[in-house]
Amino acid sequence: MISSEQIQHTLPTGLLRWYSFKRASRILYIGNVYDVIAEWLRGQELEVSCMQLGITMDDNWQDNHRAYFDYLVSIADLEKVADPQAVLRAWRGILKENGVLLLGMNNRLGIRYFCGDRDPYTCRNFDGIENYRLSSANRCQNRMYSKAELKNMLQMSGWEHGRFFSLFSDLANPCYIDAEDFITKEDLSCRVFPMYNYPKTVFLEEAPLYKVLLENNLFHTMANAYLIECAPQDLGTDVLHVTGSLDRGTEDAMLTIIRRSGVVEKHPAYPEGQKRLKDLLQNSRALRNHGIAVIPAELKNGIYTMPYIDAETGQAHLKRLLLNNRYAFFGAMDRFHHLILQSSEIIAQDCGDGEGAKLHYGYLDMIPLNSLYDKDTFVFYDQEFRLENCPANFIMYRGCVALYAGGAELHKILPIDDLLLRYGLLERRETWEQMTREFLVKLRKEKEWEPYHAQHRAKANILSENRRRINFSAEDYQRIFVEALENADTRKLILFGAGQIAKRFLVDYPTSYPVYAIVDNDESRWGTKLEGIFISSPRIVKEMKPGEYKILICIKEYLPVIQQLEAMGVKEYSVFEPNRMYRRRCRPIPHNISQEKKRKKYHVGYIAGVFDLFHIGHLN
Repeated sequence: MISSEQIQHTLPTGLLRWYSFKRASRILYIGNVYDVIAEWLRGQELEVSCMQLGITMDDNWQDNHRAYFDYLVSIADLEKVADPQAVLRAWRGILKENGVLLLGMNNRLGIRYFCGDRDPYTCRNFDGIENYRLSSANRCQNRMYSKAELKNMLQMSGWEHGRFFSLFSDLANPCYIDAEDFITKEDLSCRVFPMYNYPKTVFLEEAPLYKVLLENNLFHTMANAYLIECAPQDLGTDVLHVTGSLDRGTEDAMLTIIRRSGVVEKHPAYPEGQKRLKDLLQNSRALRNHGIAVIPAELKNGIYTMPYIDAETGQAHLKRLLLNNRYAFFGAMDRFHHLILQSSEIIAQDCGDGEGAKLHYGYLDMIPLNSLYDKDTFVFYDQEFRLENCPANFIMYRGCVALYAGGAELHKILPIDDLLLRYGLLERRETWEQMTREFLVKLRKEKEWEPYHAQHRAKANILSENRRRINFSAEDYQRIFVEALENADTRKLILFGAGQIAKRFLVDYPTSYPVYAIVDNDESRWGTKLEGIFISSPRIVKEMKPGEYKILICIKEYLPVIQQLEAMGVKEYSVFEPNRMYRRRCRPIPHNISQEKKRKKYHVGYIAGVFDLFHIGHLN
């Protein structure tokens, strides 16, 4: 059994684990003998030599090794030399006539850098995108290159045939690999979890952009990294696509390979994975016996094989229907729901308690994401996991949630709660959510990977905060969000908005900041009260003098209100956020008051005020 630390260490080997090296070949690996890829290569019945990049290949060494090696493997080394073309020419001389060069290279135009990740060499944003024109890196050797630059570099060095494989997330975690002559039809927003050099500066979600890149022929141009195979035209690999899941532990780690011949193969990354392949074959047969369309497959010599079907995924089909024809979408979802109920014997009928029907076996990946839509039929694949005595509603809930992942536009057309209500999933929503979370946490080894993810994944709250910052100057951001309550205790405080956020302010700050008035754009609220304070039209602000008042916007969608106030000539406004810590005005507690009254009356205004002195303007 391999530990989680060892598995993390081996992630970069996903770059080459799928590649078919000829047995007993001679390989020159550029790097340290203890590098993880060098260690993996030595375990593959290969004769591996290692050479540090900084060691000069003098004429004597090159003469002794001319046309000597079958393969040369280099990962990002050319990014660290002043003259990469000279190095490529030297490498060509030591490879056999039919030798293969395998280059792993970062892409300076990778989508991760447009999303806010830092350049790995300059530790600054956008340097690579600008081709290092403002950085000292353009005068030295450490830098990344674009796909066009890499192609030109290879051609100028005498490498005529260079086939590019696009990598996502990156060289350190190559979990999704596509040949440049292959266009995926998968919904990658649920397949790829982006990793970053410095996630604290990321301001844009990467995963939802993959679909846009594919639709505009930018997917390969803006890949985060490349594996480049330079081989004689008739000797290159026939692989079109690789999906790796090395992060799932020894039993569940797989490599799914699509070959040009039209065959899909699933290889276990570790010997323990053979059991999972047997489960997969058994589950596929069981589903087929219940009339469920499953891609035919066989398990031979430890490899699970099935034909490649050139069809859109069930997930993509359903999303397209919802975007274009809501009624057709409901019909397709109803059919999908029926297939789940048909997939196994029903051992308990729906009793109307929100539990739904209970299946003898529930196939947990029987969701649109793991299906194709071919010839008007949902065809399933990769049904590795099943649960005995499984509520059908659990599987249906998983499918609905996965369908909406990364699809903000779907919520605008049909809120997910409406879809859950249609299939009776709202009543026990917390149960299904808990079961889903437990399944995914276990499958993805989330607890074991928590330190790694904390270092490399962008957190939603930080991403949102960074995204908001770029809409304002540094000065305005500080005034509007960080110092939102500045002058709120010395001027007439006006709350803009009479909803739940305003009510939250009045509850949280009952004595610290007296509210002079509440205004709202909803005329039906004018003249009514919120917590005893009259609600008026925003026009009352025009009757007041600058410096006399302070407006605190208490509306979630605050940008239209900011535009409205700016149009009115109002500059003295801020935005209140219920979950942010602010400085509170601390009022002294009279000595002649009972302890009980002190606790009830002054707990929020005084005690919290003292506490908040240590949390002023806190940002993640």
